[in-house]
Amino acid sequence: MKPALQLKIGQNLTLTPQLRQAIRLLQLSSAELEAEIAAALESNPLLEQPEEPAPEEHALPEASQADAGDAADATDDLLDIPDWAQEYQSDSYAAGSGGEDDERERAFADAGLGLQNHLLWQLNLTPMSPRDRVIAATLIESIGEDGYLSEPLDALRDGLRPDLVAEPDEIETVLHRIQRFDPLGVGARTLSECLLVQLSPGDATPAVDLARHIASEHLEALARLGSERLAARLGAAPDIMHEAVQLLRSLDPRPGSGFSHGAPEYIVPDAYAIRRRDGWQARPGPGCQPQLGINRHYESLIGVASRADATYLRAQLQEARWLIKSLETRADTVLRVAQAIVRHQSNFLEFGPEAMRPLVLREVADELGLHESTVSRVTTRKYLHTPRGTFEFKHFFSSSLATADGGAASGTAIQAMIRRLIEGENPRKPLSDAKLVEALATEGVMVARRTVAKYREAQGIPSSNDRQRLQ
Repeated sequence: MKPALQLKIGQNLTLTPQLRQAIRLLQLSSAELEAEIAAALESNPLLEQPEEPAPEEHALPEASQADAGDAADATDDLLDIPDWAQEYQSDSYAAGSGGEDDERERAFADAGLGLQNHLLWQLNLTPMSPRDRVIAATLIESIGEDGYLSEPLDALRDGLRPDLVAEPDEIETVLHRIQRFDPLGVGARTLSECLLVQLSPGDATPAVDLARHIASEHLEALARLGSERLAARLGAAPDIMHEAVQLLRSLDPRPGSGFSHGAPEYIVPDAYAIRRRDGWQARPGPGCQPQLGINRHYESLIGVASRADATYLRAQLQEARWLIKSLETRADTVLRVAQAIVRHQSNFLEFGPEAMRPLVLREVADELGLHESTVSRVTTRKYLHTPRGTFEFKHFFSSSLATADGGAASGTAIQAMIRRLIEGENPRKPLSDAKLVEALATEGVMVARRTVAKYREAQGIPSSNDRQRLQ
């Protein structure tokens, strides 16, 4: 075959450095963007950050004098979170003992001390032989975040060898001492053991004795039968059974849950949803549009500097201009997507999660004239502050499910409906997934049982068997 030259005409998409930079900045979170800007200010002498404006210039809505009243109302809407929004800030299934114990645990949480550090601190104050202290430290290291011992004693004994050979009875004795540490019941291996440790051995009343008997042998029967039927089976007086059950309910089944396990993460909203007279609007957050400028002193040196210095300054000037332009594009795109979300999900802002409408990325992309991948980058790790809480942009996007009247319901709305039904159920007879399907059908939402199970598990709600509560 004879070699030859050929000319071809074609189109090829090439990402310029400016476009690469814009895409990279678009997918950064607010905290990452702040770090990126700090690094750019440190490395580029042509960039500068103006002085911070006065506090009164930080108002979120840039309102005129005519809109001053609206801005004040909008700020009040942001700060005054109503009672119905509190459900997003609490865990319906969290367990706690309340009172002084909660205050002590919060104090340790605020100090950044975890459960194991709290137990080791008590161990150092407890008189104990060096041998027992080694065993106790090993036991504490095996206690999980919920306060339960996660390793069997045989495995812990093998872990102590060959430095220390301990018998199971010896390890058990040290474990019983740790279980008397604060919080009481920590280091238990089962729920029954945890509750029995918390029941004071000094009390000798019929109710306490019955509570111990129930905790040791009849916890599952109590959840399955209820207090009245269990009282009849055990031959206990109804008033004594009621007192014993109330005593069990006052105990903490997860003694380690009140301690922190890491540094808190803070979220800076990228946009705010504000109610105005003409409806809901989105406004950029304080850090959404960083204020950067060109250092005019260094820019003026380009014409008088040497060739090498002038070349360096020109390159830095170009990079500074690209960064400023990319930041402006990022802020504009984030705000446009936030405004689209607020327009589509105004019913959620007005009436709550059950009014969330189905929304997909392509719908917003077509509306704004953007690529779907661009909208996906914007909705990742960007947050919208609303009077109902602060949510990631992705929270407002969900698939649609058909309703009985031929409409569509959002998956997020259906999750909220499932949670509402479960919160209003009879704790003696929790709703099974099949019953939830029937209840949703009466409200016009047709879903399969496996879909209900998926949405229930996504919210961390246990099954009906596990939701049976003590009465």
